[in-house]
Parts: sequence; structure tokens; C-alpha cells
Amino acid sequence: MRRQENENLYRVVLTGLMAALCYVCFTFLKIPIPTMGGDFVALHVGNAFCVLAALLLGGVYGGLAGALGMTVADLMDPVYVTSAPKTFILKFCIGLIVGFAAHRIAHITEAHDGKYIFKWTVIASALGLGFNVIADPVVGYLYKNLILGIPEPAAKIMTTWAAGVTFVNAVAGMIVAVAVYTALRPILIRTGIFFHIK
Repeated sequence: MRRQENENLYRVVLTGLMAALCYVCFTFLKIPIPTMGGDFVALHVGNAFCVLAALLLGGVYGGLAGALGMTVADLMDPVYVTSAPKTFILKFCIGLIVGFAAHRIAHITEAHDGKYIFKWTVIASALGLGFNVIADPVVGYLYKNLILGIPEPAAKIMTTWAAGVTFVNAVAGMIVAVAVYTALRPILIRTGIFFHIK
């Protein structure tokens, strides 16, 4: 019982830490690119920490970490504040997809060799970020056009820019997430703070 309580507390603390890392990476380590009508897209590695959170914590906790961290980052920036609801949904979905592939299908927290862990970390990351590459422009277009009232031609141009940048962010995010997870996993196991996700 006590071990379960400690594990739950660890998950909550790690969820907060990962949310903070998502926030910091997006807020302070981004390269904003102006598009049109005062809109911006940004090169960043915030999504890498959404993925890393799901690899470490599972889909629900990891998804919440990514969704909360990236949404708070949007809310604190006047340029991105209108994107916050879309961000919450998409980042939560990234976490759910990565967590499902990594933990429900591949069971990466069980004893496997390094090649297996690397392979499934890449696959899970690619699935989550691949979803984002497709969903972010589609949801972004609908959100801008139907909810924010941006005319269709302008929304299409903004979406085109966002699609290209989202793809670059996905590639960079996958590289960072896989590298950090494969480096962290043995350290967490040795120190006894690695836990199994069922």
C-alpha cells in the first residue's frame, strides 16, 4: 500500500516536472516565425517533452503533462493565447497515442534488450508526432476559420505554414525524445525510481 502511494506521488510530481519542461521549452527555446495577419508559427522542441512524458509516465499522465505545460505556455503568450484550447486537445492526444503504443502494445517498462526499447521508442514517438503533423494543420484550419472567424484564404495560408513547421518540429522532437528516454531509462532503473506501467 505504501509503495503504491509513493508511486502515485512520484507520478504526480513527475507530471508537474514534465509540464514545466514543456512550458520552458516552448516559451524560452522557440524560434517564432511570423506568417500573416499578425499570426506566428514557431520552431520548438516542446513536443519532445510531451512524448518523453508519455514514455516515462504512460498515456494519461504523460498526455496531461504535455497538455498542461503547452497550454499554459500558450495562455502566457499573447500571440498564442487563442490557440490554447486546440493545444490542450492535441498535446493530450499525442500523450495518449505515445503511451498506448509504448506501454499497452510494446510494454517498454518490462525487461527488454536495448534494441527493442529503441525500436519501440521510435515507433511510439513517430505515431504520436505523426498524428500531430496531420491533426495540427487540420484542426488549426477549422479552428481559425470556424471559431476565430478568419477568412478561408487566410486560414489556408496560415495552415500551410503551420503544417511545414509542425513537420520540422516533429522530426526534431522525435530525435530529442528518443535520445533522452534511451539515456534516462537505465539510470532510472539503477537508481530504483523507474516504475512499471501496466
